[in-house]
Parts: sequence; C-alpha cells; structure tokens
Amino acid sequence: MKKLLVPTDFSDTSKNAALFAAQMAADIQNAKIILIHVSDKITGGSDGSPLTEDDDDRRVILTQALSQLKDELLAVVPQAPIEFAMEKGSSLVETLTRYVRYQAIDIVVMGITGATRLEQIFMGSNTLDMAKESACPVLIIPPDAKYRTIKNVVLASDFKEVETSIPVAPLKATLDLFKPALHIVNVDSEHYVELTDEYKAERKKLEVMFKDYKPEFSFIRQYDFFDAISQYVDDKNIDLILIVPKDRSFVPSLFKTSHTKRLAYHSHVPIVAIHE
Repeated sequence: MKKLLVPTDFSDTSKNAALFAAQMAADIQNAKIILIHVSDKITGGSDGSPLTEDDDDRRVILTQALSQLKDELLAVVPQAPIEFAMEKGSSLVETLTRYVRYQAIDIVVMGITGATRLEQIFMGSNTLDMAKESACPVLIIPPDAKYRTIKNVVLASDFKEVETSIPVAPLKATLDLFKPALHIVNVDSEHYVELTDEYKAERKKLEVMFKDYKPEFSFIRQYDFFDAISQYVDDKNIDLILIVPKDRSFVPSLFKTSHTKRLAYHSHVPIVAIHE
C-alpha cells in the first residue's frame, strides 16, 4: 500500500494540503493518508501560548484535533483511507525525515503559503527544507491549488548529463501513482530552430529512460523560466510539475535565487521535488 504522509499544524494551508492528499489518495489504487503532527509542546488559545497540562493531557487534546481533521476530510472524501500519528520533536524537518525512513513513506504532501514575505520566510521554510532533506518525493501544494485528477505531468530538465542526474526510479514511482501523459520541457534562451547535437543526444537518452510513458518533448526559447513553464502549464493543461534538484544544496541555490522558488510560491499547480 502506498503511504502519503501529510504533516499538519491545523492551519488553513496544511488543511488544504490534507484535503488535496485525501482526494489524491482516493484516485490512487491501494493508497492511504497518514496525518502527522510534530510538536515538542502543544500550543493552545489564539495567542499560541503553551498549555500547562502534562504530556498525557496534551496527547488527548492532539488526538482530538487530529480526529476532527480526519472527520472533516472524510466528510468530503469518504472513501479515503486516513490514519493519524503524533511525533514529539523540536525540529519538524528532522522528525519528519526520520519518520519517512522508518515508516517507508512513498511521498510527503505539504502546503506552502506566500501571501507576504514574512509568510514565505517562516511558513514556507519548513516545506522547502523538507523538500531539501526528504528521502522520498515531496509534493508541494500551493495555497490556491485544488485537486483534479492528475492526467498531464511536466518534467522540467536542463538536458545535462541526464543519465546521472535524473533519478529514474523515484520519478517512475511517482508517475506510476497517476499513469499520466508525460511532458518533458527544457527552457533555454539559446534554443534556435535546430537543436544542438548535445540536446539531441540527451533527448534520446530520456526517450529510452521513459519509453513506457511515450514522453512529449518541448524546447522553449525564452529567458524567463517561470514565464515559460507557467505558459506551458496553461497551454497543455498540466496538473503536476516535476522538479529534479541537482544536489542537496538546491534550496539555497534554486528555491531562493531563481525560478523554482517562484513556482513553489506562485504556481497554482502542485510541484513534486525529487532527489537523485
């Protein structure tokens, strides 16, 4: 059974991600949702002040909150298999990373919000850090994303050393969840009418890698990656964007300084970050 882990802090952002995950799980054969809350202290009240009860009382309160969230999701998606778990830890990312490994999680589903710069720094950082550290794919749900059946998926690639830089196994595992049409896109300001021999060679390798999915290739000559991908998503009715970071430093090098972070915060289409 496929396991979808959905961290929640009971915010609107995390609830939207949980609803997305529940609807997605209902579409996937043999999949279940695990709602998880990680905290060293449970907070209470509108001011977020720590509760004074002991650990047993906190566990009761947290269990009630998770049970209520589960009921809210089942009211919308009654066929979704949903469980919940509680973990204690001072670091959300470290605790989730450990849980992913020990419980053999297939994909983590997390919301992200970016209405203001402050929210991007504090509320988005955990999601981006999890995408950096996770041993499994991380599905990032933008604030306005609503679930629809995943029929068209685009993989953004730089077409450089694809045999060593593309994590074929986790990519195929993600694709197999949905059985979508696969689009592979490269955006480069240097593209001309005829592809270079290097691009042709890398395309051939990708054709072999993903032959079972019969990918459609597009090479877009444009300076702005975000604009190019956004337009492609709209033109091709894309339901999911796949991003393959080159190394574990991709959060500072990509999310914080270029187009991938813009996609995470401003796309209406979910994004999956998959490591080598």
